[in-house]
Amino acid sequence: MDLVRELKDMTFLDWTEKKLSPGTPGCFLKAYEETEHGRVYYKLSNYDSYRGVFGHECINELVVSRVMDILKIPHLQYRLIHAEICIRNKRIETWICASDNFRRPDEQKVGFDLLYDLEKRDDESPLEFAVRCGWEQYIYQMFLIDYLVANRDRHGGNLEVLRKGDKEIRLAPLFDQGVSLLFSTYGEEKHIEEFNILRDFPVNNFIGSRSLEYNLSLIPLEFDLEIAELLETDKEYILHGLDEILTQNHLTKIWQMIWKRWCRYEEIRSEGSTLWE
Repeated sequence: MDLVRELKDMTFLDWTEKKLSPGTPGCFLKAYEETEHGRVYYKLSNYDSYRGVFGHECINELVVSRVMDILKIPHLQYRLIHAEICIRNKRIETWICASDNFRRPDEQKVGFDLLYDLEKRDDESPLEFAVRCGWEQYIYQMFLIDYLVANRDRHGGNLEVLRKGDKEIRLAPLFDQGVSLLFSTYGEEKHIEEFNILRDFPVNNFIGSRSLEYNLSLIPLEFDLEIAELLETDKEYILHGLDEILTQNHLTKIWQMIWKRWCRYEEIRSEGSTLWE
């Protein structure tokens, strides 16, 4: 179950402002708890001391997780929880997203950007480094999902490498896609109506370019992404249960954005690199 509608008392969580997400605008508070099954991480949407919790980053995490389910892209699974929390001794009813710890007890994590700086060859780009490491499928699938949902926040710390000793190394499942779709800046109805769903948003990608659309051209035409096809009928699964959380206009815009960008992706793949010549 990836959506918990019943209000849960989670005032025991410690949302300290020292636990901020780097590289993103605003303040994304985090918390965690130890359970019998391991550590569970929690994340809020945007927050400041004046407005409280605002924005839709947590909801976006669930939407993007469902899109990757359909496409069969490996990723961190997120759950959306209706919760009462406490920040600065103030109780707040909101939505938070939860995810399980993907790191094994014997693994250490390091940001992709740090590993690249330590082990790159002369004049080797981050993409070339990833391909040399055998991670091209992961990166190319990332280019696709980031384009579909307009993820603006794929900095080097949002790609983690997990290491066990000196030999065993793997990339963490794709995570942290909340700054996407119609996130905090577009919370008002007039902004939703005016939102350009095909805009090539500038991003802070560590791998590839600052253009999500151009990054699609970096995927070799002959490369098999090994993904499933997105269908118009997938709308029901992707948006299921969210009608009590977001307005109908917002939900419609989210689906239009994902679907139109998927159609644009298929057009780009069919026409090839000639679009950038």
